[in-house]
Amino acid sequence: MVYEHEIPSLTRLYFGKSALQKRQIEATASDLLYRKGYEEIVTPMLSYHQHEALDEKEVIRFSDSQNHIITLRADSTIDVVRIITRRLGRSVAQNRWFYIQPVFRYPSQEQYQIGAECINENDLSISINDSAQILEALHLKPLLQISNINIPRLIAQKLGLDLELFKSANLEEILKLDIPWLSKLAYIQDAESIDEVMDEVDEALQQELGKIKLLVSKISYMPVVIAPLYYAKMHYYDNLFFRYIEGNATLGMGGNYRYKERDSIGFALYTDNLIEELGE
Repeated sequence: MVYEHEIPSLTRLYFGKSALQKRQIEATASDLLYRKGYEEIVTPMLSYHQHEALDEKEVIRFSDSQNHIITLRADSTIDVVRIITRRLGRSVAQNRWFYIQPVFRYPSQEQYQIGAECINENDLSISINDSAQILEALHLKPLLQISNINIPRLIAQKLGLDLELFKSANLEEILKLDIPWLSKLAYIQDAESIDEVMDEVDEALQQELGKIKLLVSKISYMPVVIAPLYYAKMHYYDNLFFRYIEGNATLGMGGNYRYKERDSIGFALYTDNLIEELGE
């Protein structure tokens, strides 16, 4: 039996203080992003193609009158890039877009996000600096973690390891391999320490580690930690990656990605987690 006052599990209800905080967070973010040259886009809540790019277990799906599969918007990045590059195409020269809207995941999860995409751009420091300014305007200073998804991929391939070892962040099993340079990578937390292992890894890993070091040099945000062996469980981020962490909560994340032969960057801040942090 479902009582009249109940709402579905994992959905959101804002009232009083939380509704005011949500509005203030969104206004702060939109004002800042407009000043930085972004324009806003609000994508349809329903989509024909999201199930093609996401795990079908994550999407809420049904059929339209012609029996085509429709899903509730489960990811904003996919739709923003697809609409700008495919539907609007050459009629729009603007490449920086932001959105403030919820996404929905099976079975009934609702999550509000503030996100921004820079299409045809690969300098991730732009996304980090812009998202960090939003957090600083909200008087939040979470830990910024920077990683490179290519590093665990290359190591797994080089050593014949299962990538699940890195996906599960099983540090104990990684250290049991007793490989000196791998153990050093497991403990690196700052960009300066990268130099200590550069001579012990191959050229491919040197290149990917160098990307982290260059990225850190372009940002001014503190506190920051690097995690070379962290593997993000994302569908499209495929290179440098970052996330903001406060305690056990992730306040936002972003990274490099490639869609339809276009290199792009983006980030998303999780409005509901921001509200909880501001409430605390």
